[in-house]
Amino acid sequence: QVQLVESGGGLVQAGGSLRLSCAASGRTLSSYVMGWFRQAPGKEREFVSFIGRNGGTLYYADSVKGRFTISRDNAKNTVYLQMDSLKPGDTAIYYCAADGGYSGTYQRASVYDYWGQGTQVTVSS
Repeated sequence: QVQLVESGGGLVQAGGSLRLSCAASGRTLSSYVMGWFRQAPGKEREFVSFIGRNGGTLYYADSVKGRFTISRDNAKNTVYLQMDSLKPGDTAIYYCAADGGYSGTYQRASVYDYWGQGTQVTVSS
C-alpha cells in the first residue's frame, strides 16, 4: 500500500547536523502516522520520533528530545527528521515507518505496517 525510501544519512562530527528524508509512494502520506526508529549494531531497534497524520502531534524519545525535529509535508509525500547536536551515540541505521491505523502506542515498532530500507548515520568523536 505504501513504499518508503530514506535518504540523507552520512558521516558527521559530533555537534554537527543531518536532515533525513523519507519519501513515500502508493497511498497518500496523510493516511499514515509516521515514525522514525534507529538500530545500532548489536542493539535492538529503538524509537526516535513519530508525527501524526496532520502534523499536529509530535513525540520524541528522551534521548533525542531538544535535538531532533520531525516534520512532514504531505503535499510532497515526504517526512523529515532534522538532527542537530549529534552525538556518537546517535550512530545507527535510521528507519522510516508508516502506520495506517487510528490508534496505538506509536513508540512501539510492532505498531507500524511499512518500513523503509534504512539510511546510515555515523557520528564521529
